[in-house]
Amino acid sequence: MTIKKFLLLITGIATLFLLALPGTASAASHMRTPINYLKSSETIPYPDINKLKDPWIKVSIAKNRVYIMDGHRCVYTMYASAGKYESKHGKRVSATPTGTFTIQDDRGASFYNAAVKCGANNYVSWHDNGAYLFHSVPTDKNGHYIKSEAAKLGKQTASHGCVRLSVPDSKWMMSVPTGTKVVVQEN
Repeated sequence: MTIKKFLLLITGIATLFLLALPGTASAASHMRTPINYLKSSETIPYPDINKLKDPWIKVSIAKNRVYIMDGHRCVYTMYASAGKYESKHGKRVSATPTGTFTIQDDRGASFYNAAVKCGANNYVSWHDNGAYLFHSVPTDKNGHYIKSEAAKLGKQTASHGCVRLSVPDSKWMMSVPTGTKVVVQEN
């Protein structure tokens, strides 16, 4: 085998390896750009969560992404915005807790929180029975999407601790069964 053929082989293997990683070329190639909070994050159909062998959800706060996983393989990537960063004890910390959680029973079509003057559609609890949710981009008291907040989706952290998603992505998230593992990480 010539050096040129060997390098082509190694490059091909490395490319296949990278394509299998969440958030890399395979997922990125289907990502919708520009980001539109009224459309799904990817241009391919959502996975059927009930047909995945080992489904779980990975949240990357810093990358503003939610990865739908099947074992070690990412099958779908969603634009997201988790909790804003705050300074606590001299450290920069997100309002979204990190760790391993599960999808809970608490879910519904919409809510409004007068204390923070916003609500959302399609909510699903993943921690503290409704305190931390996956939900759509925020709505005002009349149920209209707040466009200035929706513009942050996938670009920056923005919530009070929940994980914001596009409207269609939040609808799909409602199909995720109770008990599904959710891993929330800084990176």
